[in-house]
Amino acid sequence: MSTPRTTVRYGIIGFGSFAERAIAPAIRASANSELVAIQKRSRSAAREKASSHSIPLAFDSVDELVKHPDVDAVFIVSANSAHYKETLAAARVGKHVLVEKPMAMNVREVEDVIEACSRTKVKLMVGHMLRFSPLVRRMQEMIRSGGIGRISLARAEYIYDARLSRRSWLTDRTIAGGGPIYDVGIHCLDTLRFVLDDEVISVKSHLNPGPTGTTTEKTASLSLEFSRGTVASILCSFEAPMRRSHIEIVGTEGILSAPDFTLGDRTLMLEKSMRTDGTTVDLHREEIDVPNLYVEEVTSFSSSILSDTDVAVPGSVGLMNQRVLEIALTGGGVISHS
Repeated sequence: MSTPRTTVRYGIIGFGSFAERAIAPAIRASANSELVAIQKRSRSAAREKASSHSIPLAFDSVDELVKHPDVDAVFIVSANSAHYKETLAAARVGKHVLVEKPMAMNVREVEDVIEACSRTKVKLMVGHMLRFSPLVRRMQEMIRSGGIGRISLARAEYIYDARLSRRSWLTDRTIAGGGPIYDVGIHCLDTLRFVLDDEVISVKSHLNPGPTGTTTEKTASLSLEFSRGTVASILCSFEAPMRRSHIEIVGTEGILSAPDFTLGDRTLMLEKSMRTDGTTVDLHREEIDVPNLYVEEVTSFSSSILSDTDVAVPGSVGLMNQRVLEIALTGGGVISHS
């Protein structure tokens, strides 16, 4: 009788600077995970990186990686346009998939990969690592408890200087799908959906410059309406002098506010400002230790594989985000929940 596996063996598809800096170390730091393979477009470059990081297997072919018997699951960290075919390739041979956001380029592709993974009975999780943040979960808990009253307003912001990015394809719509909306606005959207525990029913957007068939927007603002009446906004941009993120939730009795909510591996501050007599504010500050969120994400996915339980962030989460953002790229409209 064979001994049950205690670790999940990963192959990283799209081993670029982000995977090297964040994802590979996270897999190695996870107690129930191990990194056994990487894929790059160049076989020689893949072998060089694998050798320098003591990774056993190196490939230039996604099909070869996913078919290798020593690979149990893949973490897809390639350019957005490749997510669809790479997820399908893994699903066809029964390999579990953790895929970076956005899951694919459009709603149809996302629906296809969800169906394919369901049909082949492989786990599919989307990389919204902020759902594992104790800060974000604390905000959700305080909102659910009614501690700041009925939620009337919410806003989230994520801006940075894309000139510093190594991803040359960021504003190429044929590869990226969308600009800051797909890259960082999606984090704002998913976090708002998560902490509010509610769904968007309509969206309006302002995009600058307007996207074309080949180029994306570089700055965007989104106005959202949630099903329980909360009005929300998202600001995201590639055109900023620095990286900054912020989230704020306004209730009838208090306000929650957190700068740098997208960060991990550090202590973050959550502020709660409570209503008193209308002229003064009762301010509470809570320091929250946030671990490495990529380690938490990988560990959670591996646990779901080893115990055959539901994943923490299923494909349906990515599908709903895709529906909202795809409509936002057209200027706005009503969101389908069918």
